Amino acid sequence: MTLAGVFERLAGAEAPVEFTAYDGSRAGVPGADIRFDVRSPYAVSYLLHSPGALGLARAYVTGMIDVNGDMITALTTMQQVLGEVTPRDKARIAGAVLGDPLLRGAVSRRLDPPPQEAPFSRIPSWLRHSKRRDAKAISHHYDVSNTFYEWVLGPSMAYTCACYPHADATLEEAQFAKHDLVAKKIALKPGMRLLDVGCGWGGMVMHAAKEYGVKAIGVTLSKQQAEWAQKAIADRGLSDLAEVRHMDYRDVTETGFDAISSIGLTEHIGKANLPSYFSFLYGKLRKGGRMLNHTITRPDNTAPSRKENGFINRYVFPDGELEGPGYVQMQMNDAGFEIRHQENLREHYARTLTAWCENLDEHWDEAVAEVGEGIARVWRVYMAGCVLGFNQNWIQLHQTLGVKVDDDGASHMPLRPDWGS
Repeated sequence: MTLAGVFERLAGAEAPVEFTAYDGSRAGVPGADIRFDVRSPYAVSYLLHSPGALGLARAYVTGMIDVNGDMITALTTMQQVLGEVTPRDKARIAGAVLGDPLLRGAVSRRLDPPPQEAPFSRIPSWLRHSKRRDAKAISHHYDVSNTFYEWVLGPSMAYTCACYPHADATLEEAQFAKHDLVAKKIALKPGMRLLDVGCGWGGMVMHAAKEYGVKAIGVTLSKQQAEWAQKAIADRGLSDLAEVRHMDYRDVTETGFDAISSIGLTEHIGKANLPSYFSFLYGKLRKGGRMLNHTITRPDNTAPSRKENGFINRYVFPDGELEGPGYVQMQMNDAGFEIRHQENLREHYARTLTAWCENLDEHWDEAVAEVGEGIARVWRVYMAGCVLGFNQNWIQLHQTLGVKVDDDGASHMPLRPDWGS
């Protein structure tokens, strides 16, 4: 059986895509907006020897499978017609392989993972989330190229969920609105001291300094982020108020901060470390101060926090772990924070990622020249896949606001939220 025949058997004869293979076989709808090209028999080796959908991802990252057309549409369509690659599907493919000498030879060889895969992500370790390993995990994802991130993220250099004030808002307007939402939730005022953990390229730090006159310290494990942020702070004349340090948040020595923001860091902490993480932040905050935790979550806690063989763990966020919003809130609460507000910005992250996908497509040739085609492909499929995740409620984004009440139990919170709906 040809590869096109296998595809047709798996996806159905009416699949609204075009499929072509190196053996000249075709299936699907000629001229469809989405076309999948299998360029090498070794793509089948990846598919058969890798768990779940990891083989498809490996074949795409290496260029053995190509996707022509909008990646978000492509993944959405294939999720609808194929779903997860099951053991039964693999058995069907294996059956077809037996009749093709070229394929038999290809799949008899187990290929090494592509070089874009983090090697340490395949090694379960009790050292996971040690300072050294966390630094390696963060560097794998963030120390790619500041220029690359500028193309993908846009001028804000904010690599976290934006908050769209209205449907027609631009990405930059939405990122400003996100930073301002955080600033209002933690009640920033001139003269306050802010600690922003996992600060990225310093977006929240600079927003707090420029818009609120706050003295802000940000910390990141990414050397490239810290260097970019410090230069941006100087260029914007904010050096008297803003600072970004290349360091582990656990090494911050200052205390008594008026407010703390954690925007996109909790995902990297690990489930076992959440109690100590929130306790650490609680200890850094003055009485009456507020802490805003902004993190990707799972809808519930019925599945493992991390898929060892998942594409995200292997290629994007090694050692990353997601918890349900209730679990995150419980850990904040048990660390001492009184929970005052929580909201889900799931749809906003789908919009944010869509904008990033469009930016990458617009700068595709430049991005490939800057970081290589393999890394660019990782980003293309990862961001598009996350759009599906947020749209279909596989993952969510929660902001949870906690306060450190004073000795009399006073929260110093307004009777009703004063940051808008």
